[in-house]
Amino acid sequence: MPRATSPSTDPAVDAAALLRRLGFFGLMVAVPASALLSRRAVVILTPIAIVLLILASALDGAQRPLASGAARIGGSRATLAGALLIGWCALSLIWTPFPGPATERLLNVAAAVALTIAGTLALPDRMRSANLYLLPVGVGVAALAAVMLGLFSGASLRGGFEDDSALERGAMLLALLLWPAVAWLRSRRRDVEALGLAVMVALALVLAPGPVPLMALAVGAAAFAASAWRPAAGVRLTAGIAAGLVALAPLLPFVLRPVLTPLLGPLHPGVLALRTWQRVVTAEPLRLITGHGFETALRGKMVGLLPANAPSSLLFEIWYELGVVGALAAAYVLWSAIRQSGRDHPVLTPGAMATAATAFASACLGLGTTAIWWFTSVTIVVLVFIATERGQFRTSRPKASALPTGQAP
Repeated sequence: MPRATSPSTDPAVDAAALLRRLGFFGLMVAVPASALLSRRAVVILTPIAIVLLILASALDGAQRPLASGAARIGGSRATLAGALLIGWCALSLIWTPFPGPATERLLNVAAAVALTIAGTLALPDRMRSANLYLLPVGVGVAALAAVMLGLFSGASLRGGFEDDSALERGAMLLALLLWPAVAWLRSRRRDVEALGLAVMVALALVLAPGPVPLMALAVGAAAFAASAWRPAAGVRLTAGIAAGLVALAPLLPFVLRPVLTPLLGPLHPGVLALRTWQRVVTAEPLRLITGHGFETALRGKMVGLLPANAPSSLLFEIWYELGVVGALAAAYVLWSAIRQSGRDHPVLTPGAMATAATAFASACLGLGTTAIWWFTSVTIVVLVFIATERGQFRTSRPKASALPTGQAP
């Protein structure tokens, strides 16, 4: 006798599940793969995926209550320090030499922050494992594509691509997304798969056109190892180094130049950049208080206000543009955010520290800084990691033998 069909579920819930699956597919699979092909893919596809997540949450209400979620985000110290940082950026538009481009860049940054908050509030309170397994799949597919591009980089494969900058940006996003994927696999006790995924991504970055993604990944690997060995010490070390470097950045050229000159030679580009940094600090010491204004570092090189060999690094640019107020606010944001990451789920702590270290290293090495694609990439990583945290509500299934007599299925 055929089994009776069950009554249909709520169509709104089914539609929300489909939209949410499409949204996570876009963030975790489509964006990493397409970022290797186009420089604009991250900026275009990410808002679409987040809108799908917002629509899904509006249909089924699976997210946390908006009031409590917004209060938790707005009440954190990192958020308050971040608001101070954005406010100081806005105030610096008064004295920046480039108010038009600076205003446009600030609006882009504010839009990326708003997109991150909206996506966070739209995430369901409990994530389905099926959605989260899209992350290692997407990272693996993108890594395999990057390896193929690196090995067979002739005209037959590269002819339709924009340029090497797209590959480098895609490789950077791959380095960032690796650690949430590894954290998720380790939380599911799939250590072998996590190791294999890390090896594949490392190979892809070795073949990437630029060295920065691989160097940032190496920094993240060091943070991962330290946090896996001693979680509490690893968190303090990662947060302390990041915040300390930002807060004390004007001292770095005076410390590093005497050390690197005998090793690299006085005419090495890195040594010359440090000498330029020294001159900027000593020529206008009062500017260390207010900075030169938002968007001044990059535009200043174009018009000759700043030497062309000045460092392209977050550590230099934040002090040059925003001064002590902006630098200390950014340092506190890093300290608070890194200390907060992964605290509720210790199994995710190494991945959280590796993600933060990789992102910070890429900005310090000159890839990204205030570029909108880099902020959008960080938005993806933040949303993916929060989703991974919300997938930890169940660790294992109960064994049938452990159930009371008569309750075993």
